[in-house]
Amino acid sequence: MRGARAAGLLLAAGGGARLGRPKALIEYGGERLVDRGVRLLEEGGCHPVVVVLGAATVQVRGAVTVRNPDWESGMGSSLRAGLAALPPDAESVVVALVDQPFVRPEAVRALIASGAELAVATYDGRRRNPVLIARRHFAEVAELAVGDVGARPFMRAHPDLVTEVPCPGDPDDIDTPEDLRRLEAQ
Repeated sequence: MRGARAAGLLLAAGGGARLGRPKALIEYGGERLVDRGVRLLEEGGCHPVVVVLGAATVQVRGAVTVRNPDWESGMGSSLRAGLAALPPDAESVVVALVDQPFVRPEAVRALIASGAELAVATYDGRRRNPVLIARRHFAEVAELAVGDVGARPFMRAHPDLVTEVPCPGDPDDIDTPEDLRRLEAQ
């Protein structure tokens, strides 16, 4: 898999129930989180980048957008919609979440460079996002992605396939108004 063509998939469909607004539209440093996520994947070496939207429908430069009409059912439906929208020549995909603004392109590059079929970024030994999934696993990942879970059930079912990749950056996410205030203070 080393050197394989990796697409990027940004999950950005949620309504941000605890936050009170869609996370994709939040601005940090004059940039919407959705645009920051696309840039993360592009600078990390992914092409093309697919963004799954739902609660908010916005124009996103540099990415293919897909609308998930079932976005309220949770992340699983967005992951399934995004995997289905990937081009057939993508040998793998790096899946990132819109609400993690401090994940760095180096993390995406490290996942791709790992040569693994299933790789998960780790920060201080803890598994977080993004994750890399080889195409041959897309169908089973999609099948197991139900409700508000993504690739985690697949990784639990196949621990022997998982490669942990230590990554730089901060995987903290934005879920609450307090998280947003912390983000704005930085």
